[in-house]
Amino acid sequence: MEMLTLEAFEEASETVKKVTSETKLIYSDYFSQQCQNKVYLKPENMQVTGAYKVRGSYYKISRMTEEEREKGLITASAGNHAQGVAKAAKAYNCKSVIVMPTTTPLIKVNRTKSYGAEVILYGDVYDEACEYALKLAEEKGYTFIHPFDDETIATGQGTIAMEIIKELPLVEYILVPVGGGGLATGVSTLAKQLNPKIRVIGVEPAGAACLKASLEAGKVTTVENVNTIADGTAVKTPGEKIFPYLQSNLDDVMTVEDDELVVAFLDMVENHKMIVENSGLLTVAALKHLQFKGKKVVSILSGGNMDVITMSSVVQHGLIQRDRIFTISVLLPDKPGALVGVASVIAQAQGNVIKLEHNQFVSTNRNAAVKLTITLEAFGPEHKKEIVRALEEKGYRTHFEDVSL
Repeated sequence: MEMLTLEAFEEASETVKKVTSETKLIYSDYFSQQCQNKVYLKPENMQVTGAYKVRGSYYKISRMTEEEREKGLITASAGNHAQGVAKAAKAYNCKSVIVMPTTTPLIKVNRTKSYGAEVILYGDVYDEACEYALKLAEEKGYTFIHPFDDETIATGQGTIAMEIIKELPLVEYILVPVGGGGLATGVSTLAKQLNPKIRVIGVEPAGAACLKASLEAGKVTTVENVNTIADGTAVKTPGEKIFPYLQSNLDDVMTVEDDELVVAFLDMVENHKMIVENSGLLTVAALKHLQFKGKKVVSILSGGNMDVITMSSVVQHGLIQRDRIFTISVLLPDKPGALVGVASVIAQAQGNVIKLEHNQFVSTNRNAAVKLTITLEAFGPEHKKEIVRALEEKGYRTHFEDVSL
């Protein structure tokens, strides 16, 4: 069967039901108000493997010959495709070898191993891991499964669009995260087949915008450097085979900065009680950049596999960006009661002290200047201003410092 046809998408949609969970659309009051559109979330972070990738992997393996499966399967992945291949291989009782970048979060490595896969860590980014996986495939005779540059894989990923349109027939815009382009290929191609009026927008991290560069150049282009916290989409080169589909069916490509992903993580946790990894948040961060209002928009949350250390760092940086945590310093005379005076002002303004540093050696004249550095928790920007204003009204000269937790 030729891939990326409506017939193939229909077959894939039935096939992937064997390994996927139902991820019904979630209407978001919060994001709808933020961008003045009707925003629905497609929570693929709630899949058993924590990401949409199992769709393409399982469909690909289902269409292999017994001989291809018996050779053993190998792939390269930053994590989510790895788990998809490992789970699908386990379902077919065949060996799987996964090459992952050394920077892959531990949770993704351990979950991939939990499905019975052999994991090899190699290279700093996906592209280096992929080269090594291809080398091993040639040396050992494994069947290589490309994570995105494969029409069958893209067909499996496109089943997401089938579900979206069945549930929300009048959808007008679909936002889809982009790494190598497999998900965007499947979603945009099927969406256009079912309803050419639907606009599909790809969203890339600004530090790995290989598809945007390729579309602007009119050919597959490799970006020199990749630098993003969105590890699942840290790709230097989009797929060669699928690029023509992206050129034909993707209406636009947007980029978002890493700082925007940090804020989007907090928004998702606080308003929807969901953990979504940085790559999965690309479409959420893009919502505030939309140039239209009043449209029905679906934001695909591609995955939720984030390790606790990364999560902790993202939360801290998000709170700092939102002015919910900040650090100021004041100069005090070194005498009893001086510290209590500052603490009282902060308490009356309902600020919460997280950390104090009392430096008596900032000046040789301790009676004139002892530096007190205070890290505080506030409700937001306005509350932060109220706390600082209260201190200054009491005669304290404040100075903002870099936050150090």
